[in-house]
Amino acid sequence: MNFFLQTLKLTVLFVYCLLESLVFLVVPVRKKNVSGEIVLITGAGSGIGRLLAIKFASLGATVVLWDINQEGLNGTVRVARENGAGRVHSYVCDCSKRQDVYRVADQVKKEVGDVSILINNAGVVIGKRFLDCPDSLLDKTMEVNIMAHFWTYKAFIPAMIAANHGHLVSIASCAGLCGGSQAADYCASKYAAIGFAESIDMEMRTLRKTGVKTTIVCPYAINTGMFDGIKSKWPRMLPMLDPEYVAERIINAVRQNQEVLFIPRSVYFLYFLKSFLPVKATVLLEDYFGVLDIMSTFKGRPKKE
Repeated sequence: MNFFLQTLKLTVLFVYCLLESLVFLVVPVRKKNVSGEIVLITGAGSGIGRLLAIKFASLGATVVLWDINQEGLNGTVRVARENGAGRVHSYVCDCSKRQDVYRVADQVKKEVGDVSILINNAGVVIGKRFLDCPDSLLDKTMEVNIMAHFWTYKAFIPAMIAANHGHLVSIASCAGLCGGSQAADYCASKYAAIGFAESIDMEMRTLRKTGVKTTIVCPYAINTGMFDGIKSKWPRMLPMLDPEYVAERIINAVRQNQEVLFIPRSVYFLYFLKSFLPVKATVLLEDYFGVLDIMSTFKGRPKKE
């Protein structure tokens, strides 16, 4: 009888979840108000981090900016205030160093307050074949792209759990869904970022902390300079993404408590195919879409940046 009841419960809830998702596809979801929230963004000195800071500030949030580059931080603060933002705080922080993360996190808590929306956006990419990557750069990739997530979560999640209120945003990548040549370390770090974020989401659910939300973002290459040089074979299906568009999609996903966001939408279909196709068939598709060796023309940002 217990087995029957449990199975019936599962079936009813499963169907409900499917119907709910279908409804949300056609019915606009009411966006939550982020005014008054304290939003911390790593890698806020440029690119998507800067755009997210400006947009959250324009919505009335208190924005806390972290970056290793003081000049970049100053630029983001200036632009944010030019756009009418008042509550903007910036801190130089090397996210690859655990003690630096903890030290600056304590400073933020004392000077600004408890962070309620955490956006792990900082990232680095080498773009070389695995055997050509110096060990020091491999370490740096993992330290910035995934280990920093561990330390920021440890620093800020306790307050979210205590209040049963918060939002954890992981800016991962399509590289965390599919391995690629000349991106072994980058793909590994982004796979890890996705797995880590999913696991923390499960922990929040088992703790019944349903007020602590998670959003995992997996964009294709964004035209911020980080992936300069790469070209899309099929730009209509897998375009180099416009930063403004990506930032707006992320903001909307957070405000609608969307758990997973793939950009562009074609990635949902490609990821679905990868889930059941034989490996050889997947490789053929990757080659067809130009993903297999997309990093072969990679240049990245100039060294001076």
